[in-house]
Amino acid sequence: MAQVTVWNEFRHERHNDTVAEVYPDGIHTVIADALSEAGFETRTATLDEPDHGLTEAVLDDTDVLTWWGHAAHDEVREEIVDRVCERVREGMGFIVLHSGHYSKPFTRLMGTSCSLKWREAAETERLWVVEPSHPIADGLEEYIELDDAEMYGERFDIPAPDTLVFTSWFEGGEVFRSGCCYRRGNGRLFYFRPGHETYPIYHDEAVQQVLANAVAWAAPGDGPTPEFGNSEPIEDIDESDDRTVH
Repeated sequence: MAQVTVWNEFRHERHNDTVAEVYPDGIHTVIADALSEAGFETRTATLDEPDHGLTEAVLDDTDVLTWWGHAAHDEVREEIVDRVCERVREGMGFIVLHSGHYSKPFTRLMGTSCSLKWREAAETERLWVVEPSHPIADGLEEYIELDDAEMYGERFDIPAPDTLVFTSWFEGGEVFRSGCCYRRGNGRLFYFRPGHETYPIYHDEAVQQVLANAVAWAAPGDGPTPEFGNSEPIEDIDESDDRTVH
């Protein structure tokens, strides 16, 4: 099974009583426990640990990294962002959750602002499965309904996803691309929208199923390792051409 590192900023839960009531041990603990029950090996890491809990040794031993952040994106050190992005391109899976759309690793890998509309009004959200054959949709109904959600609305300033798995509708009328799959280098990346800290989103069984499916999808496989740079010919050819400038 894949080794998953569940990263969380872990600030709201320690400083806001409403959030602490929903996630007394942190959002990361709820996610890690759910993934552990699904059969994955999990560890957690948080912003205020040395190296934000993401040492080279930890990332080298991570098949899939999940990321939740909100209020302290700017505190994530650039060398850790470099480290995460390099591992994604090498093949580590990366699952970005909710307000992690503004995180430094995600915006760097997207190459856009990742901005959007938002509204916090505890409104109903329906996440429609628009790609039912995708592995991330395994075991789900036609839609997931969340009674209380923070609205995210289009336009979402991201590159067009390789595959769009979920589209959200909100009670206030907006829609949003809520389940976006990408490849960056050898790594698979999934952005999943739900997860506002004052609502029990990550306690929801369907949301937990999506996370487990996403980890299984994003985990690196056993394919060949590509080689880059100058290459010797596989077949016999005449290499005597002297016009090269290399």
